[in-house]
Amino acid sequence: MFQSAILAPVPSHAIALSFGLTPGDPREALARVRELPADPAVILGLGAPLLAAAERPIAGLRAFPALAGPGCAFPSTQGALWARLVGGDPGEALHHARRLRAALGEVFRVEEEVSLFAHAGGRDLSGYEDGTENPKDDDAVAAAIVAGEGEGRDGASFVSVQRWVHDLARLERMSQETRDHLVGRRLSDNEEIDDAPPHAHVKRSAQESFDPPAFMLRRSMPWGTSADNGLYFIAFGASLDPFERILRRMAGLEDGITDGLLRFTRAVSGGHYWCPPVSGDHYDLRAIGA
Repeated sequence: MFQSAILAPVPSHAIALSFGLTPGDPREALARVRELPADPAVILGLGAPLLAAAERPIAGLRAFPALAGPGCAFPSTQGALWARLVGGDPGEALHHARRLRAALGEVFRVEEEVSLFAHAGGRDLSGYEDGTENPKDDDAVAAAIVAGEGEGRDGASFVSVQRWVHDLARLERMSQETRDHLVGRRLSDNEEIDDAPPHAHVKRSAQESFDPPAFMLRRSMPWGTSADNGLYFIAFGASLDPFERILRRMAGLEDGITDGLLRFTRAVSGGHYWCPPVSGDHYDLRAIGA
């Protein structure tokens, strides 16, 4: 069974945590994960540093690639463990995060903690709707969840996460037409612009324009304060390949054209994780022999 929060609607409040390993026996770290109860308010992902250190690799998982294109760079800040925890309000999400940190103990250290929130019914802080092209229903399951690979793997998912920092003041100095053409959709009605320029995000990232199609399930959320803010990108897939193909095109590595979004936002983190399936009340780690 897959982790139920993967397919759940985007929550009103959440916290994203990325962990590194403290020096010591990595088997103890993996044992801590094995003992965790599978919480429907939590999505848990294991990173390549943890599985490599414990000598428990999983096929299909790799470290997030650091990419550089014309005038842009996507950094890798690959963690050993990642979690997204939800709450009905910020305090509830905070307490979920506290309990997870306590359960993991000192074998993991927090490297990044980001408070997330919903905005204007699912919009990015730029004002544009996020995840418009998300697959629905059975298509969402097919895009996000591993199937047909056997016990311990079926029901798993891969997740790619990035924290993006916006320059909203720069965006707001642009005309509305310029903004719409960076995105490839009109802010007024969310309709795709047929004659948008080649750098428009919609054209750079159209999932059906790849061969094979690069379908994935996005669950991104805004984050930040009045001084520092942006989008915390979260995308689930039955494979990491679709995300990486889209990222390479956004960086202009196919044709030298970088994504229009990069004119007002930049990525400052990036990680890939394997989200194990659930068996009973715990995470099913049979695929890694744990």
